Amino acid sequence: MRLPHPPLLLITDRSQARGGLLDLAEAAFAAGCRWMSLREKDLPASEQAGLLAHLMLLGRPFGARVTLHGDPLLARAAHADGVHLPAGADPAPARLALGRSALVGLSVHRPEEAAAVDPRLVDYVIAAPAFATASKPGYGPALGPEGLSAMVAASPVPVVALGGIDAANAPLCRAAGAAGIAVMGGVMRAIDPGAETAAAIAAWRAAAGKRQPRGR
Repeated sequence: MRLPHPPLLLITDRSQARGGLLDLAEAAFAAGCRWMSLREKDLPASEQAGLLAHLMLLGRPFGARVTLHGDPLLARAAHADGVHLPAGADPAPARLALGRSALVGLSVHRPEEAAAVDPRLVDYVIAAPAFATASKPGYGPALGPEGLSAMVAASPVPVVALGGIDAANAPLCRAAGAAGIAVMGGVMRAIDPGAETAAAIAAWRAAAGKRQPRGR
C-alpha cells in the first residue's frame, strides 16, 4: 500500500500542544498534512474514539487519513483508517481486524526488527529515534542518517523516520532512503503549527532526487 501523500505523519500529543488539539489538527490539515495519528493512550477508549471521530471529520475535506496509535479493535470500532503498533507487537490481529485497505504500521528500533517485518501484514515501519528529540529526552541512541540507511536496507516495507525531525533535517531522512517522516513535538509545541507543518513538507519535497540507493 502506498503511504499518504505527502508522506508526513503528524502524531498527536495533547500534553505538548499549546492550544486545543482539534484547532491544531485543523491548522495542520490546512497546511498540507494528509496523515495524522491519534496517540493519546492515557485517555479512556470512549474519549479516544470521540477524538478520532472529530479528527476524521476535520481531515475528510482534505482527503487526509487518520489512524490510531493503540488498540486495533478500537481503531476498527471508530472506523479509523488504520493503526500503529508498538515495537514487538504482533500485527496479524490488526490486519485481520482492519482488513487490507487499512494502514498498519509497526515501530522498530534496530535493523533486525525491521528485517523481521512481514510485508503481508505491515505497510510501513517507524524507525526511531532518528535524531535527539525533546519529546523523549534520553531516548535513543539516535539512529542518524547512517542508522536510517541501515533500517531502509533491512526493511521489506517503507521506513518512516521519527524523532527530532524538522525542516532542517527532513532532507537528511529522505537522502538516507526514508519513505516518509513523522513529527510530533515540534508541531505540537509550535506557536504556529500550520507553518511548522508546511515547512517540514516543503523541506521533504525539496529533497526529491537526493535519495540514496535502497540497498535491496
